[in-house]
Amino acid sequence: MDTPSPWLRRWVHLLPKDATVLDVACGSGRNARWLASRGMRVTGIDRDHAALQGLRSVVECIHADLEGAPWPIPGRQFNAVVVANYLWRPLWPDLLRALAPAGLMLAETFADGQQTVGRPTRPEFLLKHGELLQLCRGLHVVAYEDGVLEAPTRYVQRIVAATAGPAGQAPGPLLQAPGSSSG
Repeated sequence: MDTPSPWLRRWVHLLPKDATVLDVACGSGRNARWLASRGMRVTGIDRDHAALQGLRSVVECIHADLEGAPWPIPGRQFNAVVVANYLWRPLWPDLLRALAPAGLMLAETFADGQQTVGRPTRPEFLLKHGELLQLCRGLHVVAYEDGVLEAPTRYVQRIVAATAGPAGQAPGPLLQAPGSSSG
């Protein structure tokens, strides 16, 4: 599938046009390419060196094993972290630290129930009911879904959640609808 995630497309309006974005487990870059085409500065991380090859001319690529090695970009922060169809629970503290003030977490992955309709089937790759909310505890939840999607049928959890702004301020302008003003 080369089209960007509908969840990402639905919520990208919350990001500044020149946002820095980290695409985690980006694969061949369906989301990274789309974000870059919108003027965002994207960094993609994946363990598949071959998948990253075709992406290098479009975004910054980092070849790294996210499950078997230390976090490859300690100290770097982004306006948004995007995670689609990937779950490695020990990585979540690093993902949250990678969010800049007023940063946005956009995540969607498979949930319990998926094993009845297809892959993945192993519990370590399936979110428990409400687990994505727990992983994002402390963030301001903008949107959350936990359910079944069609075409193809799949069980997912999806979240958009924001960190506090500078000096602990609420996310504020980040959460405005397109075309609205802050005055």
